[in-house]
Amino acid sequence: MSATQAVMTIRVLLVDDHPLVREGIAARLGSEPDIEVVGEAGDAVSALACVPGLRPAIVLTDIGMKGVSGIELTRRLLALDPSLRVLVLSMYDSADYAQQALAAGARGYVLKDSPSAEIVAALRSVAAGGTFLSPALAQRLFRPAPARNQLSEREQQILALLAQGRSSKQIARTLDIGVRTVETHRQAIRRKLDLAGQAELIRYAVEHARGGLQQP
Repeated sequence: MSATQAVMTIRVLLVDDHPLVREGIAARLGSEPDIEVVGEAGDAVSALACVPGLRPAIVLTDIGMKGVSGIELTRRLLALDPSLRVLVLSMYDSADYAQQALAAGARGYVLKDSPSAEIVAALRSVAAGGTFLSPALAQRLFRPAPARNQLSEREQQILALLAQGRSSKQIARTLDIGVRTVETHRQAIRRKLDLAGQAELIRYAVEHARGGLQQP
């Protein structure tokens, strides 16, 4: 390897609490001439301890680790060394988690089930000073914010009750309507607000509708 190539090598520290996952990623990255896995850590504490000695350019970290999460690790890593670049590798296909990771200072968020070429591309993008988001997540993260005023008065009532943790049966009793009617309204709310599933609906309700119930 020439001196120029050595300068261009991307030094990566892998952080994941599953040894087999680390081994698989390390083996895949090891086949890339411009990427060097300089170390591995099974938790946040170990990662923080080995950063000064290993001097990685990028920390590729899992998000859902025991103890300290990858998001909190990102904050601590950047407090330790602001020049570090952190790329989050996660099994969670969640715009909310991606937003939290980016807010903590991560340069990117890529999914574990992405093709390996996408993970390599993410590392190169981050190493070059850019950012990277898995395409499906980027689409959802940067779509226009859904407007609550698209909802009917009844749908807004149901949204407020969902924010209070009510089930469809409880909402039906409160509003004196059928459970099937509640479910139909829930589907309509998801469609109007472009929410992917029930988890996103509940999260949106909690963030935007708590305390907004107006009794009929």
